[in-house]
Amino acid sequence: MRKLLVLALVGLAAQLVDGSLGMAYGLTSSTLLLVAGVAPAAASASVHLAEIGTTLAAGVAHWRFGNVDWRVVTRIALPGAVGAFAGATLLSSISTESAAPWMAGILFTLGAYLLVRFARPLRTDRVGGRLRGRFLGPLGLVAGFVDATGGGGWGPVATPALLVSGRLEPRKVIGSVDTAEFVVAGAASVGFLIGLGSEGFLLPTVAALLIGGLIAAPLAAWLVRIVPAQLLGAAVGGVIVLTNARTLIRSAELDGAVRPVLYAVLVAGWLAALVLAVRALRRTRRARATAATPPVAVEPSAAPVPTAAVPRAAGDRRGGG
Repeated sequence: MRKLLVLALVGLAAQLVDGSLGMAYGLTSSTLLLVAGVAPAAASASVHLAEIGTTLAAGVAHWRFGNVDWRVVTRIALPGAVGAFAGATLLSSISTESAAPWMAGILFTLGAYLLVRFARPLRTDRVGGRLRGRFLGPLGLVAGFVDATGGGGWGPVATPALLVSGRLEPRKVIGSVDTAEFVVAGAASVGFLIGLGSEGFLLPTVAALLIGGLIAAPLAAWLVRIVPAQLLGAAVGGVIVLTNARTLIRSAELDGAVRPVLYAVLVAGWLAALVLAVRALRRTRRARATAATPPVAVEPSAAPVPTAAVPRAAGDRRGGG
């Protein structure tokens, strides 16, 4: 019972992070299950089955708060479902651990770019044009495949790529990615059901993760609406950098003395980016407040002054004088 309660709390925390940052539910939950000794395929299968419920709740909440761009959802969800089904079928028979360092390097680079980008003042106008289907389709396919084979990855792949494009505000990026993940999670679950059978799902674990995620979904959708884009982007970048740095450091087999130094440098960089983001946000708000302040108008006198009471200036010849 205590273990299930802990899993429910993990599901709550993971969904709170995922709903507000657009990532990390599968990553957090799968990591815990792997530490507990669950096989990778079973861990990913259980997490994705729980995500069917959590992503449905998150999608409805994001939709009610106006965080969803349905055009992006439709163009990224279907390719994502194809990639997730293929990835789940593949993971049911083989391991993809050798590809982890390459993907971690790509995500680390995107995360670092986001830290730099959101540490500076953001433009008030977005880049012109819409996100094209030829960009969203391949992105969904890759993100879905990585998500199923790694037990998580839909958000870490899709969210930074959409944020970097600059064509969609951060809250709508996160809401659209979370909403599309419902379709991706369903396709992955079908793939695991075919590859592993019903015994591949740990149903008590699924229930605990689902309950925690359902509680957190509405709160996360509200949180992403009020958190400033400046801070949100910097937070997303830091999560991506630190999460994938762990994989890169392990794959490089660095000794124990170097790891704490690298982590300290990365955390210091993240904190510096957050401080700069706060300063940039304050400057932007001050500039907007100044621009929105109307000029002070001088009100005319209540009653006109009689002409006779006004002394004439020298040389004034009005009135025949």
